[in-house]
Amino acid sequence: MHLLTLFSHPFTDRYPAAVMEAFHEAFERAGHTIDVLDLHREGFDPRFTDADHAHFWGGPVPDGIAEMHRRVEAADRLAFVYPVYWWGMPAMMKGWIERVFTGGWAYQYGAGVNDRGKQPLHALLPSIPTVLIGVGGSKQRTYDRYGYHEAMRTQIAVGIFAYCGIDDVESHLIYDVEGDHNAPQREAGLTQARGIAEAFLAPDRVARTAKADHLAARQGMLSSL
Repeated sequence: MHLLTLFSHPFTDRYPAAVMEAFHEAFERAGHTIDVLDLHREGFDPRFTDADHAHFWGGPVPDGIAEMHRRVEAADRLAFVYPVYWWGMPAMMKGWIERVFTGGWAYQYGAGVNDRGKQPLHALLPSIPTVLIGVGGSKQRTYDRYGYHEAMRTQIAVGIFAYCGIDDVESHLIYDVEGDHNAPQREAGLTQARGIAEAFLAPDRVARTAKADHLAARQGMLSSL
């Protein structure tokens, strides 16, 4: 099995990197291969350029993006590990998605660009198992009170991944880990990351259906009003 892990944090010796390493332990023990796409270390430019805009409307694939496509295509499983900034992914990771999940590769309307807004959407990516692990500084009760985690699942798991065909997405948060006073939570978070990996690799793992689960939950909420 080959795992592609997308990682976004400016340092490799801070807690988010430790979470990624803890998550990788089960893959390494099992002899699986891992491609770490560290956006900061690789100097990925997240800015949506003129070339990206031209490609959006049918122009050629910008430099470097086809390589990213190949790395995704080579993966049997995907992981995204990141600190939560303003209740979402860091801008660099979001920019990677905006530039890499391109029309004609990740999704398509009708027969192509000219059918945008006219014909139905076709998701083009295979639904390979995907895990999102966000490292949050706030307490779980804050996320629960305001519905931040649900909002993140809606935006990211459904609005990005399921939109493009990757419907087997599970979303996790590690809460309340900022500062030395939260050392017990930080250690518990590493244990949680290891557990996520074990379950993600389990032979009896049940595939997620992010979009259907989201719509069923919304229907249940609307029915209760």
